[in-house]
Amino acid sequence: MSSSQKPLNFVHRIPIQIRFNDIDQLAHVTNSVYQQYFDLGRLHYFTDVLQEKMNWEIEGLVLASITIDYLTPIRMWDEIEVLTKTCEIGNKSLKMRQEIRNTSTREIAATSKAVMVCFSSTSGKSQPIPIRWREKILNFEKD
Repeated sequence: MSSSQKPLNFVHRIPIQIRFNDIDQLAHVTNSVYQQYFDLGRLHYFTDVLQEKMNWEIEGLVLASITIDYLTPIRMWDEIEVLTKTCEIGNKSLKMRQEIRNTSTREIAATSKAVMVCFSSTSGKSQPIPIRWREKILNFEKD
């Protein structure tokens, strides 16, 4: 992070239970499982912030792009949480940042940048983000 960037203020956190089948032969969480942890973080974020469950036939957010940086390994008995934040809202898409934080060691295990697009599976097309969602996200994030 450059000196001109301020740290992100994550308001939303969700603890993650590490399962035995998440662990590989090297005794740490398999890299592909980190994506599942980020997915869980986003699902809980939108359910909590929007205060509704998405009906993807009508309107929902789908993942258009994601990058993950793996920083430190997560082991079976570590306690972890996923922090999630919406950083930017456009007309039909939004940008998110996430971290998996190891609360046992206080280290950031991984970071993620994602682009979500509002989509209707009925029409098969992207659509504008509903005003009620935009207002709830902006009110929640406050920055």
